[in-house]
Amino acid sequence: MPAPLLAVAVLLLQAPAGGGARARPDLRAGLDTLYAGEFATAAARFAALGARDTSDPAPVIFEAGAFIWWAAAKDSDDFEAPRIDSLLALAIARARAGGPALDFWLGTALGYRARERELHGHAWSAAKDGKAMRDAYRRVLAGDSTCVDCYLGLGVYNYGLARASTLARIVARLVGLGSGSAEEGVRYMRRVARDGDLAKVEGTWVLAAALVREAARDRAGRAVLRHEARAYVQRLAERFPANPVFQRFLTKDVPES
Repeated sequence: MPAPLLAVAVLLLQAPAGGGARARPDLRAGLDTLYAGEFATAAARFAALGARDTSDPAPVIFEAGAFIWWAAAKDSDDFEAPRIDSLLALAIARARAGGPALDFWLGTALGYRARERELHGHAWSAAKDGKAMRDAYRRVLAGDSTCVDCYLGLGVYNYGLARASTLARIVARLVGLGSGSAEEGVRYMRRVARDGDLAKVEGTWVLAAALVREAARDRAGRAVLRHEARAYVQRLAERFPANPVFQRFLTKDVPES
């Protein structure tokens, strides 16, 4: 499956609730390296940044994200799974220690971990992390309604709940997640793909993955949805031609017709 649906991944770089993203060229450079398919280099760069400031959860999250993308390139759910889990636990601890000012990063780290736990069959803990992720993003938006990148996590949340298995829906109701809405989820993803900041690439990729899933459900609209998904990823591949995840999508996951 294409990388991170619940991996809310590589998102807004902000300090505390506003536009601090533009003040973090070090992280932007790491993200460009990651999307270019240089996963090991990106992971090392983020590790160095995380060691430099032991209170900052952002580079630790992105280091985990580099390994998640690397795993997707290898088509291996288990690649570096213990390391990813350890990094996310550290990022969550840093974000919680920072209080409300780091709620965005808390939500991002929890979203990553929810994806990983769901991927490895831990539905209950994934659902709890998903709920905590949702609550963190809502707190951010309550203080900063311009946080477009927040809608990637909320979009994945809504879409994932709507398209979850019966068992997953039962678990979701037990922890208070609700039922979700695929339409709202896709609408949020479209917003991020169009207007997002650092989440724009990730939002475009996640949107394409969701459209492929919708195409499998909608016989009448299948061709249109596949064409749209392919067009999104084609743009990503043109910008990052060495990323094997994008190239595999174009050559294997979504055929021309």
